[in-house]
Amino acid sequence: MTMTMEYHNPVLLKETVDGLNIKPDGIYVDVTFGGGGHSKEILSRLGPNGKLFGFDQDEDALANALPDERFTLIGENFRYIKRFLRFYGVKQVDGILADLGVSSHQFDIPERGFSTRFDADLDMRMSQKNELNAFKVINEYDDASLRRVFYDYGELKNAPALARTILEAREKKVIKTTDELKVVLGKYLPEKVKNKVLAQIYQAIRIEVNEEMEVLKEFLQQTLEILKPEGRLSVISYHSLEDRLVKRFMKNGMFEGEPERDFFGNFSVPFHLIGKLIVPSEAEIKINNRARSAKLRIAEKK
Repeated sequence: MTMTMEYHNPVLLKETVDGLNIKPDGIYVDVTFGGGGHSKEILSRLGPNGKLFGFDQDEDALANALPDERFTLIGENFRYIKRFLRFYGVKQVDGILADLGVSSHQFDIPERGFSTRFDADLDMRMSQKNELNAFKVINEYDDASLRRVFYDYGELKNAPALARTILEAREKKVIKTTDELKVVLGKYLPEKVKNKVLAQIYQAIRIEVNEEMEVLKEFLQQTLEILKPEGRLSVISYHSLEDRLVKRFMKNGMFEGEPERDFFGNFSVPFHLIGKLIVPSEAEIKINNRARSAKLRIAEKK
């Protein structure tokens, strides 16, 4: 099995790249390179003078770098998009693609600790350079911090009870693995809703470990400066927290509050929305289970 195969099918491949409205000699950025599926599709539509930059903080993804002189892979978190594009002499681009969340590859490697299916050390780092991991969150966070993580990022109403149970358990012994965590929280995991609740718990810890919400906000704010007029932003999100941020930002260029009105009483917003929300077809979901919760939004810079 080749490395790229392990990364599975890119979600909403055609729709996401169509959304970029590729110009053959344009400059594009795929900020979530992964197995390179979306990047290959972008390159197939670029002419000889086109350019594509890929970002991926996961060391595993670097093995998938595409042998194409129009392509440059940057092994960094996309929260630094502006800094690294500047390093390559690029101030503005024609389009940016982001496929948020965890790649199928990351879920399928047991020792990464992302999947509820396997027992593994509490890790969940998208980049092994990260100081913070799931072990530290579970064993070192105080009651208020754990509650915040479960409530804000897992949208779990019983966050206080989950936090208290973890604190009591770790007084007796350190919680080292994902299976040990499941045992500790067993009473909150009745068989009927076990997978759903576990997914929320894992999501909450993973978002905290990787600062996913902060990264997404920093990235989106930089797109205002990096995208040329009529440049496109094409973003796939997988849970309501991400989608809410993306939707609000594309609608009015802000995460909170309302944009200011101009002299004529019109809202001044940086983007036009392109089309409606796009979700995968039943056929795609059948082939690629990861597509199940995907939502694609596309916007054009004014």
